[in-house]
Amino acid sequence: MRARRMITAVEAHAEGEGGRVITGGMPPLKGDTVFEKMQFMQQHHDDIRTLMLQEPRGNPALCCNALVPPSNPQADAGFIIMEQSEYPPMSGSNTICVVTVLLETGVLPMVEPITTLTLESPAGIIEVKASCNDGKVERVEFLNVPAFAVHIGVPLNIPDYGSVEVDIAWGGMFFVIADAAQFSIDPVAAHGSDIVRVCEAMRSAAAEQYPVVHPDNKDISGPTIAQLTAPANNAATDGRGAVTVSSGAYRAGAISGALDRSPCGTGTCAKMAVLHAKGELGVGQDYVNAGPLGTTFTGRIEETTRVGNYDAIVPTLSGQGWIYGVSQYLLDPSDPFQTGFTVGDIWAS
Repeated sequence: MRARRMITAVEAHAEGEGGRVITGGMPPLKGDTVFEKMQFMQQHHDDIRTLMLQEPRGNPALCCNALVPPSNPQADAGFIIMEQSEYPPMSGSNTICVVTVLLETGVLPMVEPITTLTLESPAGIIEVKASCNDGKVERVEFLNVPAFAVHIGVPLNIPDYGSVEVDIAWGGMFFVIADAAQFSIDPVAAHGSDIVRVCEAMRSAAAEQYPVVHPDNKDISGPTIAQLTAPANNAATDGRGAVTVSSGAYRAGAISGALDRSPCGTGTCAKMAVLHAKGELGVGQDYVNAGPLGTTFTGRIEETTRVGNYDAIVPTLSGQGWIYGVSQYLLDPSDPFQTGFTVGDIWAS
């Protein structure tokens, strides 16, 4: 066996969404914050992201996280989130995967029945409360960064679809959000290809017609991700939705992304910010959001605040993660695909 790189990772998912966690093999990353370390990785080590997420080691729906030393002395650990086309500042499903891996593999000590810890994400400090029993993390609840609506009910002109009404909001990423009924789509897994086509068309159009920048960090812009929503279809949930993770440049009519298999944590928070701005969700109310597989995340507005000129909410989000494997990935120096590859049958061109 020979390898020019060996990466150790724990394979996990949160309510269906894969969130691989790299625990060994990362190079040193420079930066005074985890956000700066993320930028350094993007500029100098992006080959790790593509190696772990593209073929033959990855797939269009997979996410990946790298454990890194925190820069904030309050934090117990730091993590960098990687997706197919970007480094999200924050992700709910990935946070749940990271916490599950940190505690269940003993990287950080587990305290039963409740473990509290602090993580440093690229978006900032995340306070976590994990419910644990018999060595298993049964629930992860975290206090997310403030979420806010930027545009409510604005018209978006989408080629091939016409004009639709959308909201644009931040929940840890900038989302463009639309009622799925405008496209006559039920946001369930069986309609995944239709959802991806619509969401990617929305994302591309919104990035051009409604570009946004985070008021506290000019290096965070969007919208970079899209979400279709629908009313609840049972008494146990408050709403449903489907989010598409982009896998490359948008091309009309093509599959250029993949469904987030989970209800999407940052998407749930962005949706809650929109509902609060519309007067439909108050402080202290739970919001149970179902994803395309029927799994759920539970959000709650803890308080309100301001971010720049925007009214914002401070949300918590909770869900569960599961570890399903431990892997060591090697890179042979003679391998012709040193950074991974994509093929036009299931990847964006």
